[in-house]
Amino acid sequence: MTEPRETPAAPPPLFVTTRWSVVLAARARSSPESAAALETLCRAYWQPLYAYVRGSGHAPHDAQDLTQEFFARLLAKDYLQAASREKGRFRTFLRVCLKRFLANEWDRQRALKRGGGEPTTSLDTAVAEQPFAAELAAGEPPDRLYERQWAMTLLEQAMVRLRSDYTAAGKVAEFEQLKSTLTAERGQIPYAALAAALGTTEGTARVAVHRLRKRYREMFRAAVADTVSEPEEVDDEVRHLATVLGGG
Repeated sequence: MTEPRETPAAPPPLFVTTRWSVVLAARARSSPESAAALETLCRAYWQPLYAYVRGSGHAPHDAQDLTQEFFARLLAKDYLQAASREKGRFRTFLRVCLKRFLANEWDRQRALKRGGGEPTTSLDTAVAEQPFAAELAAGEPPDRLYERQWAMTLLEQAMVRLRSDYTAAGKVAEFEQLKSTLTAERGQIPYAALAAALGTTEGTARVAVHRLRKRYREMFRAAVADTVSEPEEVDDEVRHLATVLGGG
């Protein structure tokens, strides 16, 4: 008797009610759900903000204080009234709010003394400095630092989701063997070596790499979808981030 083929699980829908869409929907009223969603987003995307502040000429310890204070004010003040659904990208919203904060709402003569209060968000600035150190040294403008770090943050989120996906399926060892192929050109992928490492055929290794790369693209789109307000914005945002990563 022929065994029935296992039907692969369908990928989750790309665009569901995301944290940012919850924030936008509740921006005109006080909503604990909206406030919690905004705080979650801020914690997830603080590194691009820190990069922008550093690119604006602030030293690391001052940039840390400024980024933490920005979060405090963003969550305490009614910044959401400035969020336009027609321009409902969280990337744009955060940058506009940060620029306003740095230009108008922060008096450096009254800067918080370090250790003078509990930070609103714990920032690992030592880790944050590494991704854009070379660009910072080259004098890249803050907007470019912000955009690139935003794209890198989404790539990292996609990687975390992908690893979790493979771990849940009991394939974490396969993931570790194949993850380097995600950044490799197709003609440079060592399928024979991968097959040997996985104890399988080269053809099976090719299929595994194809599935991994496809799933990674899906995870990246899902990470992007979490930062826009409408499903039709996802493709435009993906293209924009691809241009940023490509140096455009």
